[in-house]
Amino acid sequence: MDKKLVALITLFFISFGFFTAILIFKAPLIQLTRAKEDFTPSPVRSKMLAWPLSYLNADGGSESVISVFIVSQSDRPLADKVVTLTNTIGTLKETAKTTDNNGKATFSITSTIRGIAEIEAIVEPNIKLSKKISIKFE
Repeated sequence: MDKKLVALITLFFISFGFFTAILIFKAPLIQLTRAKEDFTPSPVRSKMLAWPLSYLNADGGSESVISVFIVSQSDRPLADKVVTLTNTIGTLKETAKTTDNNGKATFSITSTIRGIAEIEAIVEPNIKLSKKISIKFE
């Protein structure tokens, strides 16, 4: 047989085998190669910030704004997660809020009692953020 004909027949069977493999294994390959999105809040990477942290009058009118940023393990902001705050002293205007598209929920706190308010955040489903914040009322 001619060498060119043998090469063409070999190329045909290799192409046919490759095409058949793609048809048969397409779904499993897509499942294996597609990245999985993580929608679980990270207790370590999520942040809680407040301003101001001190020099607040304990008059019930001076307030500190608390921003909670909820992200996944891969630092993607998580929307529509319910964040609940707990505090030792003072009054939170809202104790639970839902995060926006940027993963942010904003709260405010006032107090008529002097002291340090320790604030913790819990994100659904029952994940406590690893760091607390302290706000000093004078």
